[in-house]
Amino acid sequence: MELLAYLHDSELVARFQRQCGLSLVESAHHTQSETGTSVNKPQYKVRNWPLHFLFLLSAGLGHEVFYITCLPIIHWSVDPFLCRRLVNMWALVMYVGQVMKDILKLPRPSSPPVVKLEPRVDAEYGLPSTHAMAATAISFTLLLSAPSRIQFPFEVGLLIAVTLSTLVSLSRLYTGMHSVLDVICGILISATLLGITYPYWETLDHFQLNSRISPIVVVALLYFLCFIYPELDHYSPTRGDTTTVLGSCAGASVGYWVNEQLGQTFEPEGTLPVPLPTLTAHALALGAGRFLVGAMALLVTRHIVKTVSLHLLYSWYKVPKSDINARRRKEIEVPSKFATYTSVGLVHSILASRLFVLLGLL
Repeated sequence: MELLAYLHDSELVARFQRQCGLSLVESAHHTQSETGTSVNKPQYKVRNWPLHFLFLLSAGLGHEVFYITCLPIIHWSVDPFLCRRLVNMWALVMYVGQVMKDILKLPRPSSPPVVKLEPRVDAEYGLPSTHAMAATAISFTLLLSAPSRIQFPFEVGLLIAVTLSTLVSLSRLYTGMHSVLDVICGILISATLLGITYPYWETLDHFQLNSRISPIVVVALLYFLCFIYPELDHYSPTRGDTTTVLGSCAGASVGYWVNEQLGQTFEPEGTLPVPLPTLTAHALALGAGRFLVGAMALLVTRHIVKTVSLHLLYSWYKVPKSDINARRRKEIEVPSKFATYTSVGLVHSILASRLFVLLGLL
């Protein structure tokens, strides 16, 4: 118990921050928010700017928006098979991690002595670190799945996986959002989930792509998991963020099933594993074109479905459109976000590749 208390101690995080050149100058500086209320704004000093930007970038690699933006790139430019595996594991570890947070309810490090650089998520609980979980799961799922699909030096892939997951994990200490215990538990939980599920990845692939009931089971199960998400006595973004992840997974899963039924999977041609694509100027230009067109399609889809779903739900529950806080209610937040990101997943997995073909980008 003493070891656990030591690893959860805020002072240990503050010590790591000071070693990296980040220190608290004033514990609280009172400013006026846009609503006129007094809020506390920590003041801090940065003495190592290269390390500061490295850890901020690494922290960004663990946010949901990064995965929603970058996982489709693997589908569009590398291999849909790998993207499907990554989305499945991402959804699993994020749901387990977020639910554990709201059941265990262990607080984040306190300020002072810690500098907190991400106040948006301070309302969430701490253990485990879902950033560390997602980074570990994504990195090593890719490492374990890629050798059968793409030719690359396994040692180099292992080094990259360890480096990325380590940087994201350490960034959670640097930003002051997690204790050492949170990060260690996040890594261990992801490693455990990888070990438990790895023998069944092929079975899941077969069911997901070939079973007639796959779309119904996946959408119903993931929506049910979102709706039974643990209730808190205050609003936290964890339920909404989790619904975003599971909705994206549901849409992508249905999309992969549709592609398989149509016989248009857009997977690499030739004998597997295929060589890594050559990074010529032409290939980079096509990749950039796919990203810009695909990202625009996803953003437009998100805007349209979010607007329509909120309008319908506000009308159904007779909520004034001026009531911005109403979208935090479970009966509005869950179906709206799930519908929005299921649609995003469908566009990413089905429509985007066909649009690339029409535009000569694939």
